[in-house]
Amino acid sequence: MIRHSVAGILLWAVCAGFVSAQTPTPAQTQPPRATSKPYTGDLSIFDYPDRDKKLQIDRVMDLLGITAGKNVGDLGAGSGWFTVIASKRVGSTGVVIAQDINPIAIEYIGKRIKKDGIENVRTVLGLPDDPGFPPGSLDAVLMLKVYHEIAHPVTAMQKLKPSLRPGAKVGIIDKNGNGTAHGVKQDVVVKEMGEAGYSLVGTYDFTKADHEDYFLIFTAK
Repeated sequence: MIRHSVAGILLWAVCAGFVSAQTPTPAQTQPPRATSKPYTGDLSIFDYPDRDKKLQIDRVMDLLGITAGKNVGDLGAGSGWFTVIASKRVGSTGVVIAQDINPIAIEYIGKRIKKDGIENVRTVLGLPDDPGFPPGSLDAVLMLKVYHEIAHPVTAMQKLKPSLRPGAKVGIIDKNGNGTAHGVKQDVVVKEMGEAGYSLVGTYDFTKADHEDYFLIFTAK
């Protein structure tokens, strides 16, 4: 009876190509961080009165450089609440691209803009790890309380980069949390965006004075 050592069998497997000799990197062995389940409920709840004032959305758009003629991406648009506001800001010479991974949200936004006669909005059905915006299409992007739902944020943000025009700003409004309760810590976002190839250019805490919300602005490196 022939006996083989564990080391000998492993060496044979490596040489035969059945097992990789490369040692797994920390990124390969570390499990993904916790994320929140994407919202699939009643979309109308996002259109509550005074939400624009509580989030100081005009100031947010000022800091993102959203002005007449700009192309804006609403990543994780949901009900299209921000999409509609931004469409007024960019005017007839600009475009807002409303993106979501939920087909129901895309349908909801489509009906909304048709009902309201809004002609400068386009919709994109994205994938969980790929926003799906057209290449070179965006001057600014806002992720409003959606970053914590992205399962593989580094991959998704890397896929976003080709859609950004030179100098484009990417804004993230979220709240501090552990990832599972519709919030993720600010320093985690900064770390992941850095890994995806972005530089932090602005940090603010004026959105919703609850000491949990934050507003970060990034540009692609």
